[in-house]
Amino acid sequence: MPGPLTFETPTALEYFASLVAEDASLSLVEAAVSLAQDDFPQLDTQAVLAEIDALAARLKQRFPADAVPVQRLRWLNRFFFQELGFAGNVNHYYDPDNSYLHRVLHTRRGIPITLAILYIELASQIGLTARGVSFPGHFLIKLRMQTGQQQGEVVIDPFTGHSLSRDELDELLAPYKRNRGLQGEFDVPLGLFLQAATAREVVARMLRNLKEIHRGSRDWRRLLQVQERLVVLLPQAWEERRDRGLLYADLGLAAPAARDLSDYLAHALDATDREQIAQRLAALGGDAGPLRLH
Repeated sequence: MPGPLTFETPTALEYFASLVAEDASLSLVEAAVSLAQDDFPQLDTQAVLAEIDALAARLKQRFPADAVPVQRLRWLNRFFFQELGFAGNVNHYYDPDNSYLHRVLHTRRGIPITLAILYIELASQIGLTARGVSFPGHFLIKLRMQTGQQQGEVVIDPFTGHSLSRDELDELLAPYKRNRGLQGEFDVPLGLFLQAATAREVVARMLRNLKEIHRGSRDWRRLLQVQERLVVLLPQAWEERRDRGLLYADLGLAAPAARDLSDYLAHALDATDREQIAQRLAALGGDAGPLRLH
């Protein structure tokens, strides 16, 4: 008789890979929740999603079914920022927990991007059109609002709950523009920085936040876990493959390091660091092939 069927539980990375395999099926909130599974292996992502759904169900009871978008937005802001008390974690901004949705749900404190993801999910479940905006230095939310025959947008800072005027957005953007010389004849319109981010872009920004946190604390094990996810999420982002290779090399893992650095040199033909990477690869015993310098 055949033996009993057995099923192997996917690893956290395999589960993440399945979530982000296709843009059309990429659920931002589920992928975001799953990022915590390296630090919390027993985390039940479906239970976290159910908790968010329960919050949305509570919110829907606050207003009549025929409430117009402006009314829904007011109830959402009151529910999220006042009743539930979500706010920015100003005292421990760089705590990794701020990047984990299940922890943000528990503590009611987070960073702009995690607060935005929860807010956007609730907004969507009550019939509002909300998207994340990868604004330089500060993740924002924009909502498309219909009032009579007029359509407009509201931009909200998820860290504070405040709606931002055009002047306030220009003020937030000013340091970024100054640092990059985007002034005078090189100025670019504000609207360019208010484009909606895709789910893949949002998850990438979350991972890069964690990447900087773990690199700053020199937590190489957790940094490698984040870097593995970035390579899975962004297979054509060769700089992420390079960074994983360099990390492998620093950890003494010569073979995978050589593979990643070789891939980087084979694809990032216009990179300014090709010579340095080729030297690092040679030190690992790898072959950089013909080097094309610029």
